[in-house]
Amino acid sequence: MAIDKKAIEFHIRGILEALGDDPDREGLKDTPRRVANMYEEVFEGMNYTNEEIARMYDKTFEDGFDYEAVSDDMVLVKDIDIFSYCEHHMALMYDMKVTVAYLPAKKVIGLSKIARVADMVAKRLQLQERIGRDIAQIISMITGSPDVAVRIEGCHSCMTARGIKKNGSRTVTTTYLGRFKDDHMLQLRLND
Repeated sequence: MAIDKKAIEFHIRGILEALGDDPDREGLKDTPRRVANMYEEVFEGMNYTNEEIARMYDKTFEDGFDYEAVSDDMVLVKDIDIFSYCEHHMALMYDMKVTVAYLPAKKVIGLSKIARVADMVAKRLQLQERIGRDIAQIISMITGSPDVAVRIEGCHSCMTARGIKKNGSRTVTTTYLGRFKDDHMLQLRLND
């Protein structure tokens, strides 16, 4: 699905008019185009399914080590910065930190690819809970590991800048696949 920038421009112009402003005044005349360009960038992930993102970042290494024989090995990447937009209000979800962990099976993923997966998943109208599930599913597809965990902590402007306006509130979500679901020691290591 391609993002229709012309339609976005048209509708942003209508929103400006509905707000009672003049979209042809100096400060606003290029706003519909700028918003369309911004939306194309920040919603890029909407162009791809999880399977397509997995293929896009499927850079793994098979090092010949038998990870299945060593059950305590874990790959853990912490504090991946992302932002996204809430599908309910189109409000910014910001100051988000993602932690991704997996137990290697036969291959390991390039570490930068984990951050790239998190970025691309966030570039959709999203729920924080779904961001975690999507990242976990994609990492599992790429690595072949059924054992993946994702923890996300972030702020939602639909709670901090509008509505109840609780500026200090943070939302934490976790997604556990495979052994992470029942192994509390693995879960503790994720949150260390």
